[in-house]
Amino acid sequence: MSNIPQDCRYTKEHEWAKTDGDELLIGITDHAQSQLGDIVFLELPEVGAQLDAEQAFGVVESVKAVSDLFAPLAGEVTAVNDALVDAPEAINEDAYANWLIKVKPSNAGDVEGLMSPDDYAKYVEDEAK
Repeated sequence: MSNIPQDCRYTKEHEWAKTDGDELLIGITDHAQSQLGDIVFLELPEVGAQLDAEQAFGVVESVKAVSDLFAPLAGEVTAVNDALVDAPEAINEDAYANWLIKVKPSNAGDVEGLMSPDDYAKYVEDEAK
């Protein structure tokens, strides 16, 4: 079982969201990066972009596949991790230390609708069957 931090919430598309003040850090899970393999390219939205829940907000490309990134909830992009655009392979080294975007949620309570760490662990386990 991959690493699943207890201080994050999760989506079925394998994104994580971690509360950071009144904003959320958003990234891809350790499970996602291990499935993708070596990440070689990352496309992220502009600061100020408005996201809808479950809307594609960017692209991650690895040597094996190209995958859309999906917003866990609606909100405004307040920061983009530009360092990752230049060095996307850092996600493979530590998926949870390397957030992709920071979002100010339209409704802070929406984060509670995301999967808990235990629910996500079970989801990944069931998906592997």
